[in-house]
Amino acid sequence: MSVFQHPEFDSHEHVAFYNDDKAGLQAIIAVHNTNLGPALGGCRMWTYADSNEALNDVLRLSKGMTYKAAMANLALGGGKSVIIGNPRTQKTPEMMSAMGEFVASLGGKYFTAEDSGIAVSDLKIMSQHSDYIAGIHAKYHYAGEQADGNPAPSTAYGVFVGLKSSVEFGLNQSLKGVRVGIQGMGHVGYRLAEHLHREGAELFVADIFPEGVDKAVSNLGATAVSPEEIMSLDVDVLAPCALGATVNEQSIDAIKAKVIAGAANNQLSTESIGEKLLERGILYAPDYVINAGGVIDIFHQRMETSSNDAMRAHIEEIGSTLKDIYTRSTQTKQATNRVANVMAEERFSNKA
Repeated sequence: MSVFQHPEFDSHEHVAFYNDDKAGLQAIIAVHNTNLGPALGGCRMWTYADSNEALNDVLRLSKGMTYKAAMANLALGGGKSVIIGNPRTQKTPEMMSAMGEFVASLGGKYFTAEDSGIAVSDLKIMSQHSDYIAGIHAKYHYAGEQADGNPAPSTAYGVFVGLKSSVEFGLNQSLKGVRVGIQGMGHVGYRLAEHLHREGAELFVADIFPEGVDKAVSNLGATAVSPEEIMSLDVDVLAPCALGATVNEQSIDAIKAKVIAGAANNQLSTESIGEKLLERGILYAPDYVINAGGVIDIFHQRMETSSNDAMRAHIEEIGSTLKDIYTRSTQTKQATNRVANVMAEERFSNKA
């Protein structure tokens, strides 16, 4: 199948493939749209079943980054990169060096940053071979703590702000006593759990890896559930914070939550799932809106002048943006994901 005929191809500007046998690197970079500025999007390393699965992911993720940047009012376009491999067993410094060379080959059309399977230490190796690596010279932190370049704290804080806003709109209540099921207890999911715990939410957590779950049970009083249970759990809010497409034709009928608000990218397997959520009275926080805290963080780190307070205020705009989407959805009776798409496209499609 040609890339141009791929079902997830959406007039992407640039799709590049890279193979380095010596370094053990097989990677793809996709640049979706640069009307608002150079493409920014993290580098993900994952155990994809094959190259087609990796291509599918990078095309969807890069498109999502275009919409994310537009809805976060950033002068950036959307891109993404993926590395095929197990980040726990196959990652090497040589591979990260080769990835840096791959990013450099696009000449600044695409900037990369941290994503699943990639750490700041990996980005620093890449930066020895490319000037287009973001998130390695951090100056600001939304809470005034020491910044280390990891955007996960800002992503988690933005999701927390967005989830709180969604509960206020959809359930007409505060977070105290709200039952939240978190799917994925990685860097973002665990931090989200911490925020929710401080607000008095009741937490149910699941992950394919036990470390984050055990930590949440011990430190936050969370209840551990199996990955197979989490989607159908009797909770008020479902927060997908792992991989995408978990809200799909197979899972949607079992979902009992009245709000879906989480950190994962591409949570809906297809756009039409949004209509089904609307029909069932489930309020969905469009993923690229609620999880924009990380890209906002990276944007501020690249600014010549910003501050902790300015970055925090920008992240907190996520809550009001979601309420605008929900209000427009209520007025037009359109699914929230469709409303968000239209609002984003109004911002980037006709930009000269």
